Amino acid sequence: MRPTSLRYVITAAIALLVALIPAAPAVAHPDSHGPRTPDRVTVGDRTYIADDRGRATQWRGFNLADKGHRGPEAFADIQERDLRDMSRRGFNLARLVFFWDDLEPAPGHYDRAYLGKMRRIMDWADRYGIKVMLDAHQDVYGPYFGGHRGAPAWTTRDDGLPYERNPDDWFSEYFQPSVQAAFDHLYTDGDLRKAHARMWTTVAAALGRHPALIGYDLMNEPFAKFRDGEDLPTAAARFESTQLTDLWNRLADAVRLVDRRSWIFVEPTVIVGLGVPTALGPIDDPRAAYAPHFYDTAMEGGADYDPDGTFIEAYEAAIGDYPARHRMPVIVGEWGPPDPTLPNMRTFFTRMTAAMDRFSTGWTNWQWCRGGGYCTLTAEGHLKPNHDLLVQPYARAVAGNPTAYAYDAATRTYRITYTTRADTRGPTEITVPRDVYPHGYRVTVEGRKGSWHAHGQTVAVSANGRPGTSYTVTITPR
Repeated sequence: MRPTSLRYVITAAIALLVALIPAAPAVAHPDSHGPRTPDRVTVGDRTYIADDRGRATQWRGFNLADKGHRGPEAFADIQERDLRDMSRRGFNLARLVFFWDDLEPAPGHYDRAYLGKMRRIMDWADRYGIKVMLDAHQDVYGPYFGGHRGAPAWTTRDDGLPYERNPDDWFSEYFQPSVQAAFDHLYTDGDLRKAHARMWTTVAAALGRHPALIGYDLMNEPFAKFRDGEDLPTAAARFESTQLTDLWNRLADAVRLVDRRSWIFVEPTVIVGLGVPTALGPIDDPRAAYAPHFYDTAMEGGADYDPDGTFIEAYEAAIGDYPARHRMPVIVGEWGPPDPTLPNMRTFFTRMTAAMDRFSTGWTNWQWCRGGGYCTLTAEGHLKPNHDLLVQPYARAVAGNPTAYAYDAATRTYRITYTTRADTRGPTEITVPRDVYPHGYRVTVEGRKGSWHAHGQTVAVSANGRPGTSYTVTITPR
């Protein structure tokens, strides 16, 4: 049991906000015309988020982030055209980056205009059929350390330890004792714990009922203080099993004071990128999902993808146990190379997307923007080399249990097999991007009384057999 004093403090602090918001619906609801509609669908070791018709959902999309603007100019680099163009290429998810230091520049003083800008972006997303995951982002804790973004400076307690910027390797700054001390105080000091929880309750109170919202990524890439003699795997395991598990549960409690409907996304430490399984404990929330990142350390440093290496295989072997044990959907929150023009990038994109089809239910690439580095688009708005491989057909809603699916980019062939269930309604909907099939496509449906029709970039498959009937849908170029 977590202490009730925190709940009391948070409740008192946001009583006015809560009073203005109607109660959110329960996690799952009975359907008067059939079986209870599930909130998740588990098939073997993999769990999917279910939509309001009980269909297993899949997600493809991008991070939307503007780290360069603050105050009145915050989110200036994110425009309606971004959501429109993502939708036109068949994507259905955006991970929207926001910063606590912008939201709460002084203790207890929230920037309502900042929340309004977040709501405006979500309005655009809803207009184009895209769901939004809200990501409380941080880099090297926050602006106290060399102008990074994240937790406000007023939350930063560095114990007087020295700090030195390293612009050539900014990630190395996480290992400085001053930065690690700041993280440790955030997790252990009572007033900072309350402030952190209060921030999330405020966000959920303001945006929790927005129709575009899928859920909350509670903190980007959490880090910790090392103890004497600890190496990275040892420190990560201790931190994940104790402080990080407690953090996710406390912040989830804060969200649930005002929003019982949306999903809670939790991350492990970045050690998973080295193929080390997480040591996170159970998240005591009925709608908890797992949002790991999928980065190769060597590639982050500028190296090309090594086709003979074991990065993808080691990651895939390490990532599945935790969400399988806890029946948690997996959406990869970040992945992508800093330079997509290197010689092996086509192999990289092909293998990465195929791997995520095997262990996750979706992903958001880093990041949808125009320019250099990780940006998906050139300054003129065209897809960069090899990013065409991100545009793929996929089943965004399956009216049953997905048992197998894969996309072959070389032949542009997509195939999915699923079995029907009694507690679903509506068709299976497969996104078929125009960029993949500019001259049209063919659809075959194998299964009793199966049929299909097309609308825009969506193929809708009606499966009229008994529950448990198997169907295979294949889409090929015309």
